[in-house]
Amino acid sequence: MVEDGLSDKKEGQIPTNLRLLILVEEVVRRGVAVKPSEMIEAMGLPKPTVHRLMQTAEAEGFLQRDLDARAYGPGPRLRKLALNTMSSEHLRTARLSILKGIAEDLGETCNLATPDREGMTYLDRVETKWPLRIQLPIGTRVPFHCTASGKMYLSTLKASAQEAILRAQPLEAATNQTCIDADALGSELEAIASRGYSTDDEEFITGMVAVAVPVWDAHQRLLATLSVHAPVQRHSLKDLTEFLPSLQQGAAELSKLT
Repeated sequence: MVEDGLSDKKEGQIPTNLRLLILVEEVVRRGVAVKPSEMIEAMGLPKPTVHRLMQTAEAEGFLQRDLDARAYGPGPRLRKLALNTMSSEHLRTARLSILKGIAEDLGETCNLATPDREGMTYLDRVETKWPLRIQLPIGTRVPFHCTASGKMYLSTLKASAQEAILRAQPLEAATNQTCIDADALGSELEAIASRGYSTDDEEFITGMVAVAVPVWDAHQRLLATLSVHAPVQRHSLKDLTEFLPSLQQGAAELSKLT
């Protein structure tokens, strides 16, 4: 049985029908892209076997090659599996209860978003009761570089990973407020990591401001972001930062569900 990764596994200790599952589990547990050589050592399996397992997982969409083409991370099928698991009925009921409490306390829309390969995806949300509100339905994918949730996620990555994402292609301006300078954005991400929350000052949608905080998993890795957004007619960005204690408390409660 694997409780927290692999330890001193020998070839005969892992049943053939479990090897692919355990390999995928170990890649996810590490939280970073993993090279086949690392998995050979961790699983105690022959090099050809591990390469074959990783190639199979890649072909089926459970793993995906990283930017360097040598290491592997979660693929689209595995990310969808994780999303569906997080959306299972009993977990979602508990999450929505927490989100509703925060939304009612703040009087504005609250969102729970998870990182994907291309951006942040809204997993859950509770709408404000105000008739003037911004519609971003569950399943909406938003950019990393100009949203509070996306910048919060980027701030938790290693500098090399941030650099790769910010320079992979030209950053697009969603509004006149969007920062499209990778160096300036990198400096902002450092500040976000230091203070523990991120903001969106009309950078994604003109007339909308937002604040996001991290939701950590049991290994202190970012699992999701909890954010609140509002039209500027009702709240300034400074107003929203005053909601931080409620957001942080809510994020702590959501972390306990992991």
